[in-house]
Amino acid sequence: MLETSIDEGQQYANAIANSRDEAGIYDASARWILHEFDKYYSEFLSVAAVAKLAFEQRNPSLSVSISKKRLSMYSESMRNLGVQLKRAIPFRVEDEELWDKLESKYWELIQHRYEADLALAYIHSVRRSILRGEWKPVAYSLGRLIEINRFESEKIIKAFSVGTRLSGNDVAAMLSVSDLSAPFRNIEQDATLSADRINQVLDLTCGKNSTISSVELFNAGFFRNRGAYLVGRITVDGTITLPLIIALLNEESGIYVDAILHTQADAHNLFSSTLANFHVTTSYYHELVDFLYSIMPERPIGLHYTTIGYNHFGKVAVMNELKNELQSTGEVFETSPGFKGTVAIGFSAPSSTFNLKIIRDQPTDGYKWGTFEGVESVLRKYSRVHDINRTGSMLDNIIYYNVRLEKDWFAEQLLEELLNEAPNSIMEDEGGIIFKHLIVQIKVTPLPVFLKDASTEDATTAIINLGHCIKNNAAANIFNKDLDARNYGVSHYLKVYLFDYDALENFTDVKIRTNLDRYEGEEEVPDWYFEEGSVFLPEEIESGLRIPNRTLTRTFRHHHGNLLTPEYWQHIQDELMQYAVPSVRVYPEERKLR
Repeated sequence: MLETSIDEGQQYANAIANSRDEAGIYDASARWILHEFDKYYSEFLSVAAVAKLAFEQRNPSLSVSISKKRLSMYSESMRNLGVQLKRAIPFRVEDEELWDKLESKYWELIQHRYEADLALAYIHSVRRSILRGEWKPVAYSLGRLIEINRFESEKIIKAFSVGTRLSGNDVAAMLSVSDLSAPFRNIEQDATLSADRINQVLDLTCGKNSTISSVELFNAGFFRNRGAYLVGRITVDGTITLPLIIALLNEESGIYVDAILHTQADAHNLFSSTLANFHVTTSYYHELVDFLYSIMPERPIGLHYTTIGYNHFGKVAVMNELKNELQSTGEVFETSPGFKGTVAIGFSAPSSTFNLKIIRDQPTDGYKWGTFEGVESVLRKYSRVHDINRTGSMLDNIIYYNVRLEKDWFAEQLLEELLNEAPNSIMEDEGGIIFKHLIVQIKVTPLPVFLKDASTEDATTAIINLGHCIKNNAAANIFNKDLDARNYGVSHYLKVYLFDYDALENFTDVKIRTNLDRYEGEEEVPDWYFEEGSVFLPEEIESGLRIPNRTLTRTFRHHHGNLLTPEYWQHIQDELMQYAVPSVRVYPEERKLR
């Protein structure tokens, strides 16, 4: 918990109380905010070292627990500080002029720091936390402030001198970038096999006469759950850049190279916001994002920040990207295609990368889960998905509070629906719309919409990936009691994700039952019918998905028939009950080295 101690907080509160003029109050308040930011950021950076240790010690439970802790550090820190500032500052803390003066003083303290932009985002977050119930929007805008020199850049990205193709010695040198204290099982063999695989990929992708121009790795380890990764790029013939990601695992026999990931699709899927954030052993977050963007240029910059744990900065970047999209295309927000949600209203610009949602004050008549527990209850479910390991199968959410968007960015029909269906969460001001809450996700195509026009091959891939999605959700202790295919979406790379969360439950709270043990013709009501809580019959998955194409239904059963059995679900539930970390499918089997 990142709470200000009573002594620390009281010292700053006393300094404010004893100040003889307004300048003294602003100075003491600014230093208090900066002190809390420094404490938060120091602990944030230390998490990567713990993740590295968890990998070296083969302790995935520690890795999962610190991932969850890191996600809540920022919000706990700024909210606790906001409460204390509200008590200590002798002015009306909702006063805009006060915050402008305070921010000016704060800027004097941080302007020469590398992380000045993060520190500035922090004070904006504190300001928003105090104004959250006041219907006063605070701008979500920021940019890079400090550039580093060339000497530092050369330390951040490590270049390797190689020939026209890689040798085992070249890859062995690359593996040393991880700086791991645990031993490799057989580093020479892994290096040779890895070099052979990479060279084979280059021959097939670029031609046997192509020549490697450069090989670069980001000089840091990337850690998440059971795995560690080295992330780099290979430039061929001076023009073609390919991702080079080396996936490492650690077992009792030692560390070994498990896979070589070499396509943009591999990189996108690994760094997807549907997975837990990476812990990266670097403080150079801007350079890291630039490096990731060089191997994944189709991925929005804001999501790159989010993937490496800078969720608060990613939040700012995503809002900037949304505004830039609308301004550059001249498009407006329209109702999202596909099934109309009973709980949320989805909307997006036609060519936008993002889909936005707002929760209705009351669900539509199609709502089927009994009593609606309110908007805040739904927002808690979306927040929970953000705070967990999404196992590559659930879209992350960015939730904005008190954010103002221009009124002319909305189609007239959509705006009318928003104001009619969510009047308690939306307010008009002069030329703008203030959203009390606004959910932003990466845009995917709803599965039924995708299947209408997909080729047989793509539809088959999507249905197979739907099964992997459901399995990975269960491994994250997530159960979607509304298994309707309309709640799942397909990405550009045919991955399938759950994106609608109003019907989520903890999987460990679900009662797994079956009618398969009943004889045909039995008319008695089964015992499970009278049980309270969520009851799940695995054999009903196929009908629940509502996929009308029987060929695709047979494909689903062929590849994921175990999902229709209570034994499969009971096994996962038992593992979760014992605090085990079930394995999930992170990259394709064909990328594995052996």
